[in-house]
Amino acid sequence: MPNFIKRYVKTVDAINQKVGRFAMYLVVMMIAILILSVFSRLLFDRPFLWTMELAQFTMAAYYLLSGGYSMQKGSHVRMDIFYERWSVKKRAFVDSITVFFLIFYLSILLYGGYSSTSYALEYGQKNYSAWAPYMAPIKIIMSIGILLMLLQAFAMLFKDIATASGKSLNLESSDAS
Repeated sequence: MPNFIKRYVKTVDAINQKVGRFAMYLVVMMIAILILSVFSRLLFDRPFLWTMELAQFTMAAYYLLSGGYSMQKGSHVRMDIFYERWSVKKRAFVDSITVFFLIFYLSILLYGGYSSTSYALEYGQKNYSAWAPYMAPIKIIMSIGILLMLLQAFAMLFKDIATASGKSLNLESSDAS
């Protein structure tokens, strides 16, 4: 594989690893928000309007930002009726073909995310709730998460092509886990 592909794969893997590890802490943040909601009900007999919605936004950010990292680690759910019985080369070959469906899907999602984010920024879109937060921040996070998954899909394509052809990208892994 050419050096620019190796650099691309290494860079995308490093970015998704850092973003994915950051996203893990969003679960802790979401739990803290929900605990705050419970205490506000118990102590003040008056829940905060924003806690449930902010917890939902935090959860959405968690799964959108961790998608590329999850794909990198092979943690996505896979229907493996035959897959586990195949050789590593055959799996890589099949993955290098089926990844185009994922790339197409993520490209459509990214287009929609960009369009939705542009709308939210241009018109100051707010959510229809009592709290009425601006929607642009979560839509920006959504678009970034989809973009990171799309970049990771291309990195996986390059890895699969190398594996299917019996070669290696010779990337030093900075992640021991």
